[in-house]
Amino acid sequence: MAVTREIIFGLLGRKLGHSWSPQIHASLGSAPYTLVEREPEDAETFLRADCWRGLNVTIPYKRLAAEVADSKSERVERLGVANTLVRMPDGSIHADNTDVLGFSWMLSRFCARRLSAEDRDALASGEALVLGTGGAAQAVKAAIEDTLGCPVALISRRGEDTYETMAARHPNATLIVNATPVGMYPNCPASPVDDATLSSFPQLKAVLDAVYNPERTGICLAAERLGIPSESGLAMLVAQARFSSELFQGKSLDESAIEQIEQRLRLSQRNVVLIGMPGAGKTSTGRALARSLHRPFIDLDDAFAVDTGMSAAQYITEKGEPAFRERETKVTASYGCQSGLVIACGGGVVTRPENYDAIHQNGTICFIDRPLYQLSTNGRPVSQLKGIERLANERMGLYQSWSDIHIVCTGSAAGDALLIRAKLGL
Repeated sequence: MAVTREIIFGLLGRKLGHSWSPQIHASLGSAPYTLVEREPEDAETFLRADCWRGLNVTIPYKRLAAEVADSKSERVERLGVANTLVRMPDGSIHADNTDVLGFSWMLSRFCARRLSAEDRDALASGEALVLGTGGAAQAVKAAIEDTLGCPVALISRRGEDTYETMAARHPNATLIVNATPVGMYPNCPASPVDDATLSSFPQLKAVLDAVYNPERTGICLAAERLGIPSESGLAMLVAQARFSSELFQGKSLDESAIEQIEQRLRLSQRNVVLIGMPGAGKTSTGRALARSLHRPFIDLDDAFAVDTGMSAAQYITEKGEPAFRERETKVTASYGCQSGLVIACGGGVVTRPENYDAIHQNGTICFIDRPLYQLSTNGRPVSQLKGIERLANERMGLYQSWSDIHIVCTGSAAGDALLIRAKLGL
């Protein structure tokens, strides 16, 4: 296998197309930062090659990273897995596990910001369940033990503590953390547990996820529906990168960089999703907004036509609205899971509840509200069949409940786009 000599810092894994690590490390100063994909038979050769100064290591090579190291931090000795390797001046390899530090940072901030003093006390005096048994789960378990000092059980598909038995064996659990890849882009918004399972823990105070993409993972969406505070793993990702970068560069970095980078990523990667009545101007506003933000624009009606070979109006006329809605949901899900888009939805997207998770998981939902008398029914078979006022009566409450921000039309697409940018801080 040929070894790339240009690598100074990088991330080693098997499949890395989803990674945001290069942007993060560029902000931290540990650059150039390269994504290095290797198959298992080539991974150890690369790790031992003298072609890198600092490496992060992800699935499935964290245990291998610990094994090839010449020296190890206490965390790596304790867990047997490493996510950070540093080439020392003498050529030896030192291993650390900054996932532990990253999750500890995220957990501490979450407790301080999202929980009351009473709930923080309950969390520390309760029991935590970590879904998964791999390297990420081991790091999360260690972080919880170090930060909260409470007992932690690892939940797996086999053995005594399984997804089927965990509610009966741990009825008083106060914290559940997903440390599996379930729900990671593009297979989202899947969740390792459903709403009914989460609701079976009466003392549950918080749900966290080590997965960072999408922003609201399946398990976090389930927690949100139940009113349980939750957070996915972006803060963990950035915090562990900061600790890794300190090791790579051999110097301390300002802790404030974590939240600054996290906020920039959220703003740049979060979709802006436009909903509203047919003819409200979602497409024209979306195009103007996408141009001003230099982002890709997706009109879901156009995407539907590309996917099916028929316009939305033609499909509804020939196959009926129920068939259209089912196909529309698939198209909506395929774009809602992506990042950094401006998306204009069809007016009836709110008629199927499952569409909410698809567009909410990675997006800010903006309701564009235009006076009914300004709406046209031309080329809109559902509007023609039901009438504007009936559609409004059916949908207006859904538009309002689904939206994160409400825009009253200014009279121009450019004006509406400027108003959305101002409200979102973009």
